[in-house]
Amino acid sequence: MKDVNSEVAGWLRDLAFVQKSTQSRWGYKRAASAVMYLPVPIDTLLNPDGTLQKIPSIGPASTRVILEVLRDGTSPIVEKAIEAAEPKTRDDILRRRGLRSNFLSRAAADAAMRAPKPNAPSRADVLCDLQMHSDWSDGGQTLEDIIQTGISRGYTHSAVTDHSYGLPIAGGLSMERVEQQHREIDVLNGKYRGQFRLLKGIEANIRADGSVDMTYPELAVMEIVVAAPHSALRSSADQTPRMLGAVQTPGVHILGHPRGRMYGSRPGVTAQWEKVFDAAARLGVAIELDGDPSRQDLDYDLARLAVPSGCLFAIDSDAHATDQWWYAETALAHARLAGVPRDRVINCWPLARLLDWAHQRSLAA
Repeated sequence: MKDVNSEVAGWLRDLAFVQKSTQSRWGYKRAASAVMYLPVPIDTLLNPDGTLQKIPSIGPASTRVILEVLRDGTSPIVEKAIEAAEPKTRDDILRRRGLRSNFLSRAAADAAMRAPKPNAPSRADVLCDLQMHSDWSDGGQTLEDIIQTGISRGYTHSAVTDHSYGLPIAGGLSMERVEQQHREIDVLNGKYRGQFRLLKGIEANIRADGSVDMTYPELAVMEIVVAAPHSALRSSADQTPRMLGAVQTPGVHILGHPRGRMYGSRPGVTAQWEKVFDAAARLGVAIELDGDPSRQDLDYDLARLAVPSGCLFAIDSDAHATDQWWYAETALAHARLAGVPRDRVINCWPLARLLDWAHQRSLAA
């Protein structure tokens, strides 16, 4: 699948990393982000005379690179700058290029959402988001913001999954704080009864040995538990036992952003993923497709490998603010490209079915 916006953004990112000026470096990075977030392919914004329409955050220098790439599929400006760079910088750019595979631009994600896909989940099928963060940890949205935004999107329920106490750098919640949050959730659920249900969740951290940073009694007070890796994400060592350990942990419902990869920065966990998916399918643990543009994890290629195992899937935004809920559409686009069946996406289940599955998964422990 050709994604012209992603291709153009990649060249701008390359140029950013050879800049000696911080201002220039951030200028090209902003231009790259602007291209990735465009709602339409950038080549549709060419004027009849071959010039480019004005796009916010994209200046004349970036425009010259964009026009080169659209015309020739490459950029002599960028290639010349890389050639003149220090060997260490050139090597770093080559490394970063290898960490941009299967990241969809917003325009490409929107195209995947529009393409006919029988039995695939659509935006109208999605009833909830099962990973997001509030101002109780490292988010910027209140619990009531989450409820109101969910209602505006036509959702009937969602989970707040602030970080667990094992990740203090992200404002992880102590169990005392969890209890306080749950009391506030109870009050809000009473206020919005019949309109929306906010589920009590947590994002637990997967340690290097595959255990999670909470005890089973602590996990048991949660309605939704997302377990996700946040360390050892640059290692090339096989971490299959670590991921199997998380999936096999009693009380875990969702394996969140399983690789922990980051666009152009880190590869994330290396594992024998078919084994992980088989274990998840056997135990009834859902595999997450995280739509944060910098994560997109699992991507459509890896998610496609999970489909034959019979896995359940979660399609989430990982939103930390109300203006990030649209990230879920990127996750949904990956699911559609991967051929994930609608009925295996737990976000498409009515609340009663979701809660019954979560309860059965907890009992299986």
